[in-house]
Amino acid sequence: MARRGYDDVYLVTGFPTFRGRKMVEHLIRAEPRALVYLVVREKFAAETAEALSHLSDGERARVVVIEGDAAAMDLGLSGKEYRELAAAVERIHHVAQVTYVGVDRKMAEEVNIGATREVIELGKTCTNLRSIVVHSSALVSGNRTGLVLEDELGAGQSFHSPVEETLARAERLLRSQMSELPIAVVRPTQLVGDSRTGEVDRFDGPYLMILLIVSSPQEFPLLLPARGDAPMNLVPIDYVVAAAHRIGKANDAMGRTFHLADPRPLSVRRVFELVARAGGKRLNSAHIPANVTRALLSAPGFHQLSKSPRAFLEVMTTPVRYDARNTEAILSGTSVTCPPFESYVEELVSFVKRRVAERRERSESELEVEDPLA
Repeated sequence: MARRGYDDVYLVTGFPTFRGRKMVEHLIRAEPRALVYLVVREKFAAETAEALSHLSDGERARVVVIEGDAAAMDLGLSGKEYRELAAAVERIHHVAQVTYVGVDRKMAEEVNIGATREVIELGKTCTNLRSIVVHSSALVSGNRTGLVLEDELGAGQSFHSPVEETLARAERLLRSQMSELPIAVVRPTQLVGDSRTGEVDRFDGPYLMILLIVSSPQEFPLLLPARGDAPMNLVPIDYVVAAAHRIGKANDAMGRTFHLADPRPLSVRRVFELVARAGGKRLNSAHIPANVTRALLSAPGFHQLSKSPRAFLEVMTTPVRYDARNTEAILSGTSVTCPPFESYVEELVSFVKRRVAERRERSESELEVEDPLA
């Protein structure tokens, strides 16, 4: 695991998740003389190979895949592998986390807290460590309303899910180590796809409404499941990884927390008006009262999917804003800025429409194969 010939040597956890993949792609392309190590679970070997196949040969040559597990003791590596990794790595982007609200507490604790603990231990072993950037989430604010500051963590909030709670506990663990290790924490708000291509890995959170709008009949007037006057705190993945990269390279970022947020978030209603326009639909001026929506989402038939829509409803109806003064200061003078939602809504909607169309084509094709006499 030699580092000779490279300006920086990175370790990225959480590959090949969408966020981990986008982080690696950004690092490799932003730093032509960087080497990137990935600790990947065996069961994701094929998915990892497929994700890396999109890199050029030269880019792929600067990525080293090691079989392991970010949440396991010593990252699931042998003693020799662990020591060699600790000697080589200078910068860490810890992206491994679970954010799906339907996950059980055991899994949330194992990944969100356990993997964070292992990265801290690795950091203490590294001989040339310069930075650890831990990718957390603005979800740690729980049920708070009003303005949330970057330096705040425990403010008496309660949490909607084990995911929010375990991410907050992981941040407390990190804060206890900031005097010993060069740690920065980044907290993106609700992630959406790439602002340039619309690419995203799964349709949850705000995509539940985007899917409804895109898939609804042309003449069907759509109702929001809330008044829609709360801020919609969305942030595209390409901005998140670019900002995290810059933060990880800034010495004065260590020991601090950064909100990665749209500095001028639109209201929920305005966001979905723009989505409807991009999809060639219209949004009704009326709305379904939140208490009625909650009752509908709790009804029989929704039990398999209810956690995700209900969590999104909570987000839609919570009047919270995320102060980002630390982020604005650290990115000042750089080209990294959060694009306004209006500038990329067309790309988000176009991507969803393509995926919906592809899924319908596959379903029709599968039906023809399965029932040739129909």
